[in-house]
Amino acid sequence: MITSVSNKQMKNLMKLQKSSRTRREQGLFIIEGIRMFEEVPKDRLDQVYVTEAFYEKNRGLFEKRRPDAFLAENVMEKISETKTPQGVLATVKMQEYEVADLLKENQDPLFLVLENLQDPGNLGTILRTGEGAGVDGIIMSRDTVDIYNPKVVRSTMGALFRMPFCYVADLEGTIGQLKERNIRIYAAHLEGDGFYEKDYRSGCAFLIGNEGNGLSDSITSLADEKIRIPMKGKVESLNAAIAATLMVYEALRQRL
Repeated sequence: MITSVSNKQMKNLMKLQKSSRTRREQGLFIIEGIRMFEEVPKDRLDQVYVTEAFYEKNRGLFEKRRPDAFLAENVMEKISETKTPQGVLATVKMQEYEVADLLKENQDPLFLVLENLQDPGNLGTILRTGEGAGVDGIIMSRDTVDIYNPKVVRSTMGALFRMPFCYVADLEGTIGQLKERNIRIYAAHLEGDGFYEKDYRSGCAFLIGNEGNGLSDSITSLADEKIRIPMKGKVESLNAAIAATLMVYEALRQRL
């Protein structure tokens, strides 16, 4: 049993929790809790760490694979990013798609394109609701928050393992690729037209910008149309995740 956070493996786990650079270098990220552990594709599991109490209560989870190490309760608490750790965490191999993978075999795809989103909760929610609405993929600019950030991972509730996504260095060029495939580009914008008046049944992509600044002018200029979700009162804009959810579910409604 590992009883000290000074252990070499534990120091590395803490680095993986805190540093996106370390995650990229090792090609690994951390998941926590029984729900996420059950969701991980088994071929992507790297190392599994549990407390003895968790193991005794959940032996059935480990019939085909024993934990790689047992952690003392205090060590699990220090490694974990949650206030009340359930007693299991694991390192998992990263998976990232290319734009070509997202476009493959999709006749009328539905995409979300995110520019410089910074809130981990927003990104996690967008992945989760994107899966629920049948989104075919999520494309992100390189300056968007790390999808393997522990807060993002937790808030996806497992959608991380099922929703295709990719980061791109050239977002403008990627939008051009989508347009070449006759995918209509809609920019969420305060100066946009009525959102509910459009037809989203053919291939389309919604552009969502930074929480504070919205879409950049250069990215907005590439859209075929600017759209605006109607709002009452003095509200000028919606949370990025809420806006994205409304958009993709309207597209789903029209396609049903």
